[in-house]
Amino acid sequence: MARKVFISATGQNIGKTTTSLFLLHLARKKYGRVGFIKPLGPKLTVIHNIEVDKDAALIAQVFGLENDLHLMSPVVLHPDSTRKAIDGELPVGQLQRRIMDACTELENKCDFLVIEGSGHVGVGSVIGMSNARIARMLDASVLMVTGGGIGNVVDSVYANLALFEKEGVDVRAILANKLFPEKRDRTLDYLRRAFAGEPFQVLAGFDYQPVLANPTLHRVSILLDLPINGNTLDARRIINHVQIGASSTQRVAELLKDSSLIIVTSSRDELLVTLANLYHIPEYREKIVGLVIPGISPIGKITQQILDRSNIPYLRTRQYTTAELHRIITEDVSKLTAEDTEKIALVRSLAETAFNFNTLDALFDTK
Repeated sequence: MARKVFISATGQNIGKTTTSLFLLHLARKKYGRVGFIKPLGPKLTVIHNIEVDKDAALIAQVFGLENDLHLMSPVVLHPDSTRKAIDGELPVGQLQRRIMDACTELENKCDFLVIEGSGHVGVGSVIGMSNARIARMLDASVLMVTGGGIGNVVDSVYANLALFEKEGVDVRAILANKLFPEKRDRTLDYLRRAFAGEPFQVLAGFDYQPVLANPTLHRVSILLDLPINGNTLDARRIINHVQIGASSTQRVAELLKDSSLIIVTSSRDELLVTLANLYHIPEYREKIVGLVIPGISPIGKITQQILDRSNIPYLRTRQYTTAELHRIITEDVSKLTAEDTEKIALVRSLAETAFNFNTLDALFDTK
């Protein structure tokens, strides 16, 4: 019988998939056969001609589990699934059976199985398959991932806990994630005292790592639906800062930070030329991930030649203003993909140094 951990969360963008990734990484060091399933997938993608959830695709690619992909994402929602469910056109019973059959097959093949929920605990309720209902169907105990605050965490845990209690599901641990390093010990102390009367334990997740939420140039390209010109080999570099080239050319160069994406309007010929030339200097190459060039005015002919010759990566758009670009890029929450090798390596490294897998493993002992 596989040891099962159902990963739920108090909301979106809390870190469920990152938690799944690092638990699978650590579990592989202890167990011979490790598996993953995302029973209800709201984020459709196609891989190997199979419709699956994006998180299942990520895990399959990272851990070489492509042969089990059809089991790892048994039900994927489409844009019209909600309407069909309310109209009674969605065969919910068949979907539930598909989930249970897939999970049973994976249990028979695995020693340790990670089951990842979708969004907060109530997601899926419209089709009668909330996270809590699915956890009950699969007879799985829960690890609930939260943010790193105190009051909001306590409130959101109890709000989500109510659905699990209604379904009779056992929540065995809370994972406080995205903790601020300077407040880590204090936050954990308060959370453990706040939940002192509860049957679950409070575990410490990762410290807040902005880099895990930061986009790559490839992600920005997809977000804006723009091709990358110039050097595409560095498209997976992580963008740590988004800067607007609004001041003088010298000042912009002086203020460049590590791994920056610079937004420069098409009329700033001198600045564009300077950044293109700086891109060849190793010290500045580390600072410049690429450029986004908005503006109705065409780029000057000589400037365009210098940009192309420098091979500096850039995106060109006439659709967005500088302010719109800055807002869109900085407000985007970048989700992990299999190509984000730098981020995945960081998650694995943090898991080995900052998380006690044996403590969690003992909590989910089925014996």
